[in-house]
Amino acid sequence: MRYQYTCTLSELRSTPLELLQRQLRASAPAEQTQEQHAAWDDTVALLQQALVSTAHDGKLYFEFAIPRLGARIDVVLIIRHVVFVLEWKTGSGDTSASAIDQVTDYALDLRYFHRTSHGAAIAPFLVTDHNGGMPAIVRDRHDALMTSVAVVSPAHLAQAIDAALTVLSGSLLHADAWIQGAYEPTPTIVEAARALYRGHSVTEITRTTAGADNLATTSQTLMQVIRTARERNEKAICFVTGVPGAGKTLVGLNLATAKLDDTSSQHCVYLSGNGPLVAVLREALVRDAVEQAKLAKKKRRKNEVSHSVKAFIQNVHHFRDDCVRTPEAPTERIVVFDEAQRAWNQHMTSDFMKRKKGVKDFNHSEPEFLISCMDRHDGWAVIVCLVGNGQEINRGEAGIAAWLDACSTHFTEWRVYASPELGLHEVETQKPLADLRSAGAFVEAPSLHLRASIRSFRSNLVSSFVNSLLSFKPDAAELYDKVSRDFPIVLTRDVAHAKQWVRDQARGSERFGILASSAAQRLRPYAIDVTSKIDPIHWFLNGKDDVRSSYFLESVGTEFDVQGLELDWTCLAWDADFRFRSTNQSWDQFAFRGSRWERIQQSERRAYHINAYRVLLTRARQGMVIVVPHGDSDDHTRQPGFYDDTYAYLRG
Repeated sequence: MRYQYTCTLSELRSTPLELLQRQLRASAPAEQTQEQHAAWDDTVALLQQALVSTAHDGKLYFEFAIPRLGARIDVVLIIRHVVFVLEWKTGSGDTSASAIDQVTDYALDLRYFHRTSHGAAIAPFLVTDHNGGMPAIVRDRHDALMTSVAVVSPAHLAQAIDAALTVLSGSLLHADAWIQGAYEPTPTIVEAARALYRGHSVTEITRTTAGADNLATTSQTLMQVIRTARERNEKAICFVTGVPGAGKTLVGLNLATAKLDDTSSQHCVYLSGNGPLVAVLREALVRDAVEQAKLAKKKRRKNEVSHSVKAFIQNVHHFRDDCVRTPEAPTERIVVFDEAQRAWNQHMTSDFMKRKKGVKDFNHSEPEFLISCMDRHDGWAVIVCLVGNGQEINRGEAGIAAWLDACSTHFTEWRVYASPELGLHEVETQKPLADLRSAGAFVEAPSLHLRASIRSFRSNLVSSFVNSLLSFKPDAAELYDKVSRDFPIVLTRDVAHAKQWVRDQARGSERFGILASSAAQRLRPYAIDVTSKIDPIHWFLNGKDDVRSSYFLESVGTEFDVQGLELDWTCLAWDADFRFRSTNQSWDQFAFRGSRWERIQQSERRAYHINAYRVLLTRARQGMVIVVPHGDSDDHTRQPGFYDDTYAYLRG
C-alpha cells in the first residue's frame, strides 16, 4: 500500500482524538520510534483542531510513500479537485529553503510520476508553527494546475485550503480512484542506488511503460542465466546493450542488490572503471545510510557504513589489482562490469601495469584478464557486461570486441548471452561473434537489449535526436520537433542568459549544472575553465549553499566527470573544438595546444571527440540550453567564424 493509514475528513472530525492516534500507531511498522509516534500524535491533533469546522468532504492519506525519493509525505489530502501535499514541521518551525524544496519535490513527484496526478490540481503546504499570517496562495509560474509552496500555520490551514480550492481549477477527483493510480517513477541513478540499497526492487522505482518493462524483463533474464549457470555448474557471460539513458547501470545495481533466492548467501559486486560514478554512488549511499540511522535514532559511523558500501560498489581497477596480487578466485561468483566497452586494450593495460604496478610481461587486455580472474572459480561463475554504444571517450578503450575475442579465443567453455544488436554495426565484432556462434557458445537473448531511453521522463527520443544531430541525418529537425514539445532544448549565444535559463527552470531540489567538452579550452573568458577539475562528490551531491556544487554554475563538468550520471537541467557550453563546416556538412575537430588550435586528424581521436559531445548532449533529464559564444575578432583563438556556422546549424 502507498500509505500507512487513511480516513475521511468526516471521520477525522467525528472520531475521538485518542482513538485516531491509536489507529495510526497500530498501522505503523514495528521499527518506528516513540519520537515518530509522538510526532504523529501531534499531527493528528493539530489536523483535527484545524479542520473541525470545515464542511468539506475529502480523504486523508497518512505517510504516503515515495520510493524514488526514499521518503513519505506526512499527509496527502484530497478535496474536490485538489490534491493537498501537507508536510508538517511544527515544533521545529522550519521554514528554510531546504524544507520548502522538500515539499516542492513531493508535489513534483506526484505531478511527474503518479498517473492520476498528472492532470490534477496540486497544492503543496509546509505546515509550521511560525508566527506569520495567512499566506498568499499563488499559482506556480511553470504549472497553472499547481500552487507554489505555501508556508501555513495550523491556525490558517482551513483558510489556506479554501483559498487553494478557489485559485486552482480542475476536474473532480475521486479519492479511491486517485489512490489506485499507477506510480511510474524515473529515478536518477543516485536515487535508484539509494532505493535499491534500502531494499526496493527495480519494479518499485521504475515506470511501467515499455522502456521500464524492458528493464524488468532484462533483470529477470539475467537472474535466470545465473540460476541456470549455478544449476549446470557452468560459466556464463552476459552482454547488456542499450541506447544512452536506457537504464543499463540501473540493471546492474539491481542485480548487485538482489537475492538469488531465500537460501543462497551468494552476492554480486558492481564494478566500474568510471571513477566519478563510483565515488558519487558510494558517497550517496554512505550519506543516506547515516541519515536513515539518524532518523531511526540509531548511531552508525560513517566508516562502518563506508566499509559495507565498498563491498557492494568497487572500482574495477582495484578489483583487477587484487586479482594480480593473488592467484585465488575472487570472493564473488557474480560480477557486473559497467561500461564494459571502456575496458583497456592490451597495449594500454600492459603499459599501465608495467609503469604503475611494476608487473612485467603482462600481455593481456583488461577484458581477457578480468574473465581469467572469474575463470579461477571451480564450478559456476557469471559476468554481466553493461555496454554503452557510442560511449568510448578515452584512448586505450578496447570496445566490446576485446571481450568477444577473449571468449572466442581463450575461454571457449564460457557461454555467451547477448541480443542480436550486440556489435551489429561494429566491424571488429563480426569475426569473434561468428566464431562463438559456430562453436555453439552464443545464446541469443533479445531481452538483453534496452531499446528505450528512460533517463528523461519527458521524452524517450532525446538520444535519437542527438545521434541524428551529430550524424547530420535528415530526421534531426523532425525529431527535434517531437522532443521539444515536452523536453525543452533552447539555444543562445549569451552565457549569462544560458545560466539564468537553467536557474529559472529548476524547481525544488532539481539539480542543474554547466557542462563543456574537456577540449573546450577557450571558454575561459566566460569563466568556464575545463582545466580546473571538479570534485564530483561535491558537484553532484552537495546542496545549493555549497559553492562547489553544480548549482552555483561556477565549476564545469566535462564528459569524464558526468558520464553515467545526470542532471535535471544542463547548460552546455559549445567551444571551437567542435565546429560545424557548412561547405561539406561535417565536423571540424580541434585540440588546443599552447596558444593555437590544432586539427584532430586521427580517426580514433575524432570518434572519441564526437562521443564526448554525445555524452554531454544526453546528460539532461528534463531539458537543456546550448550556448555557442559569439567569439571575439580581436582574439585569434576565438574568431567569430569558429562559432557562427555551428550556431547556424543548431539554430536551423
